[in-house]
Amino acid sequence: MRTNERFSVGAFPGVPAASASFYPLTTLKCQGPPLFRSQAARDVGCLLDVDGDVSSWRCQPLSQGGYPELGTPDFLVCRGDGSTYHLDAPDRKRSETSFRERLGGEYRQLSDEEVYEGFRLQNARDLLRYAKWRIGLGDRVRLLAALDENGSLSFAECLGAIQETKPVAGVAALILSGLIEVDLDGALLGPETMVRRIRR
Repeated sequence: MRTNERFSVGAFPGVPAASASFYPLTTLKCQGPPLFRSQAARDVGCLLDVDGDVSSWRCQPLSQGGYPELGTPDFLVCRGDGSTYHLDAPDRKRSETSFRERLGGEYRQLSDEEVYEGFRLQNARDLLRYAKWRIGLGDRVRLLAALDENGSLSFAECLGAIQETKPVAGVAALILSGLIEVDLDGALLGPETMVRRIRR
């Protein structure tokens, strides 16, 4: 799992709106420094980290060139199939059509509803608190074996299998690693949230 810490703005000249003050500080799939233009951009980064179709993303990818009159997009996102697209947070003010034409590729700007409606963003924030945690082999084997035996378990039941690290952190780490899954959209994560094993 890849994680990043906060970076000093002065270490990256030419990035005009970078800030290290947006939370959570850790990321999962970010490549390069996590330099966010706004809290809204940071919120989109949280959603990208828990999107199964996203393999990696990069902040402000055109900051060292591109089209200064348009401003760099917030993200360059890479899908699992290798295709990429540029993405902006909902607080960006620009013409989507003109920006897509100038970039010569796929571009999207998320709406407020796509980012802030429902439970996904809060659940992503809660999980990303544990993005730096690593779970031991014993805990991983015990929990996966229990899921194999039962098909699914509640979050609370999963905690009993975690003995070598903090239980909530261990389950969250396995969710973020893609070995187990929960529904991030139906409700806030809680003891009754059902956990299932992901088989690749």
